Order: sequence, then C-alpha cells, then structure tokens
Amino acid sequence: MSLLEDVADGLAKRAADLYIKTADESLERRVADEVGASSPTLQEAFQTAMRIRKAEARGHAILDKYERGDAIPKAAISSQPQDDGGH
Repeated sequence: MSLLEDVADGLAKRAADLYIKTADESLERRVADEVGASSPTLQEAFQTAMRIRKAEARGHAILDKYERGDAIPKAAISSQPQDDGGH
C-alpha cells in the first residue's frame, strides 16, 4: 500500500473500532472533516477506507449468518442483475 492508503486505513480502523465502542455516528464525518481541512486527498482516501471496512463488516455478518444456518436476506443493493419480471 502507499503511504496515503496506509494512513487512511489506519484512521479508518481506529474510527471503526471507536464506533463499535461508542456508537457515535458522527465520528466518521468529524474525522473526515478534520483531515479534509489539511488534506482533501487524505479525506477521500479515509472515506473510501471507511466504506471498504463497512462493506467488509457486512460481508462477515452475512457469512456468520450462513454458518449458523440463518436465512440470508437479499442485499438492498446488489451487483447482480435483477429479474424484475418485466422489461
């Protein structure tokens, strides 16, 4: 990874860990705003890293459900073609 990606992912990991502990939904935005004041490039990389970490967590949650034998709901947004029954 590049220095930018390393720094952004480090911030994203800390923010994600703190969110789990505090449930402070404003934390991600506040960190993004703060780093963006000095580096818009780092801000965008941080936001991307956060999206990746959130998606990873969702993926793990689905895999955990699958392992337990729970029903797995369809994703709200899917990358797979949708069959809407019409044209």
